[in-house]
Amino acid sequence: MSVRSGIGYDSHRLAGGRPLVLGGVEVPGAVRGPVGHSDADVLTHAVIDALLGAAGLGDIGLHFPDTDERWRDADSIGLLREVRGFLHGQGWTVLHVDSTVICERPKLGPHRESMRGALSDAIGIRPLDVNVKFTTNEGMGFIGRDEGVAALASATVERA
Repeated sequence: MSVRSGIGYDSHRLAGGRPLVLGGVEVPGAVRGPVGHSDADVLTHAVIDALLGAAGLGDIGLHFPDTDERWRDADSIGLLREVRGFLHGQGWTVLHVDSTVICERPKLGPHRESMRGALSDAIGIRPLDVNVKFTTNEGMGFIGRDEGVAALASATVERA
C-alpha cells in the first residue's frame, strides 16, 4: 500500500459582474467574484492541484489549460469530477482533503457545509473527509486590500 499527500494553491483577482463561486457554491450577496478562464473557483482549483500532486499526475494547467477554449467558463466541480476519474484510473483512492480559503469578505462560514458537500460529492468521499476553513489576510497584501481571493489545499491519497 502507498499513501501520499499533495498540496495545491490558487488565487484570482476579484471584479464586479462575476459570481463568487467557492467549492462549487455560489456565495449569495457577493458583489464581486474571481476572474479567470473557467469559473475561477479558487477553492476547487486548489483541491484539484492537491489531488493531482498527491497522485503524481501533474497540475490543473496540464489537464485543463487556459489556452484551450474547451475550458472557458468551465464548472470547476465538473473538472474535479474528471480528476476523480483520472485518479481512479491510476488506482488511487482519496482519503482526505483539507483546505483554507483566504479572503477579506464576505463572511464564508455560513456556506462551509454546502462547500464540503459539493466537494465531497465530486471527489466521492464523505463530507467529514473534506475540511474547509476560512481566514482573512488581516488587511495585508492584495487579499487584504480586497483585490483577490486565494485558497490552499492538501490531499491524502492511497493506492493498494
